[in-house]
Amino acid sequence: MTDKIFQINNIKGYFIIRLILGYVFLVAGIQKFIFPEAMGPGRFLDMGFPFPAFTAYFVGFFEAVGGLLILIGFASRLAAIPIFITMAVAIITTKFPQFSDGFWAFAHAARLDISMLLTALFVIYNGSGKFSVDEKLTD
Repeated sequence: MTDKIFQINNIKGYFIIRLILGYVFLVAGIQKFIFPEAMGPGRFLDMGFPFPAFTAYFVGFFEAVGGLLILIGFASRLAAIPIFITMAVAIITTKFPQFSDGFWAFAHAARLDISMLLTALFVIYNGSGKFSVDEKLTD
């Protein structure tokens, strides 16, 4: 089982995909802590989440740590799972309501969320790849 978690692939350019996903979530997670009103508990309160402080910091922690792990390529498959879940919840809670304005309003509002959801799925499927801690561990 652990062989599959740390197994790498040889997809050319995959390192760039890992950089994109890792960067986006590392930054998003950190911002929940340094900008609590705009990105953290204040935003979660405005969106109607119960326990907004706990929820924002819980999500922020997994985004920051998961983003960092994906950036360095350590256990990327495992790190991408909470990110995938976070994006699925974000789409369901904040984007689906926009269907009331029509499909294209939803499609526009959800484009980044869906891109990050699918990129996380790609990392879950493919692991860390070249230029990663996992590669060094499996040599």
